Amino acid sequence: MLAEGARQLSQGKRPVFSDLLLTPGNAQRVAEQLSQLRGTAMKIGQLLSMDAGDLLPSELSDILARLRSDAHPMPMSQLVAVLEESWGKGWEGRFDRFSFTPLAAASIGQVHAAQGKDGQRLAIKVQYPGVRESISSDVDNVATLLRMSGLLPPGMDLVPLLHEAKRQLQDEADYLKEATHLRRFHQLLADSPDILVPRGYAEFSTPNILVMSFADGGPLESLEHAPQAERDRVITLLFGLLLREVFEFQCVQTDPNFANYRYQQETGQIVLLDFGATRLYSRDSTEAFRRLLVAGWRDDRAAINEAALEVGYFQHETLAKHRLLLTDLICQACEPLRHQGAYDFAISDLAGRLRDAGWQLGADRDFWHTPPVAVLFLHRKVAGLYMLAAKLKARVDVRRLFEPYVM
Repeated sequence: MLAEGARQLSQGKRPVFSDLLLTPGNAQRVAEQLSQLRGTAMKIGQLLSMDAGDLLPSELSDILARLRSDAHPMPMSQLVAVLEESWGKGWEGRFDRFSFTPLAAASIGQVHAAQGKDGQRLAIKVQYPGVRESISSDVDNVATLLRMSGLLPPGMDLVPLLHEAKRQLQDEADYLKEATHLRRFHQLLADSPDILVPRGYAEFSTPNILVMSFADGGPLESLEHAPQAERDRVITLLFGLLLREVFEFQCVQTDPNFANYRYQQETGQIVLLDFGATRLYSRDSTEAFRRLLVAGWRDDRAAINEAALEVGYFQHETLAKHRLLLTDLICQACEPLRHQGAYDFAISDLAGRLRDAGWQLGADRDFWHTPPVAVLFLHRKVAGLYMLAAKLKARVDVRRLFEPYVM
């Protein structure tokens, strides 16, 4: 940043701090460093690459997108040390085969293929050492960087968000907790022939190692050139799954990273892989959210206003102009619910309109109020699904999927 600032000054320009931070060269350096740091820093880079959309220049989004699947694997000596610490010496005797070359390396851990003594193919997720211990400082450091960059509105209260981010990441780094969520979803979705959840092996799993049955499949993005009917089917299944998670299970996997899904070409099944970001919701909170969506489905602005207050989008003292803007934003977000027939995400400009409405609200410092964090995590999942639907140019009858929940 200093070098770029000096270059601009020498050309008679007055550099802007945020512009210096967000040059393509700097983004490439940041992405490279985050992929080596792993852990929380890389995870936040992944979120930026997915959620920023066209808020960032395409060159920067493309560079940051590498973080979704391009972590640096740990050295062999480090891997063996983690395995011995968790399983003890002679751990190799548990398996007929164990591949030391990782199948994938992500922000918190890397995945290895193995075969158990019973012949079962296994996927073994091994956590990078030190991840849990670094979460608090990593989150604080990235928050400082965001404040310095000028990307956040002045006066925005980050404290509750940072506290919740740390808690959420600690949960994601607890593989025993993830094993519990994996087992829950395996049971809940046992009646869904189009969705495959691997079986967890509690007897092998530890806080740093998660063992599950191996599930083949390619990236969901590979469906980009599949027949329209197949793309529509897959995204329809994922919308239906989200509605079940929220309104039936009260248990939602909130991480929208596309890499959490795989697709089996032979069976047509969607494989669900990562349950670290699973959150439990109370019946009261999901019922309030259901009332909000029903109001949006009916385009009933008075009911939206009432439900938005209940959910926590604004407070009793919120100015009328801000309520009006937020009500309009919610109405727009519910557009797919009101659409008769299949909603075409490929030609929709909904994401851009929501972004513009959000910026209009965010530009007014008097408005700043952070909704409940649980709601923000739910937004994250919905936004990720909207983006995936747009990427695959899918057409989905969202209204028909939601109708069973309208009472």
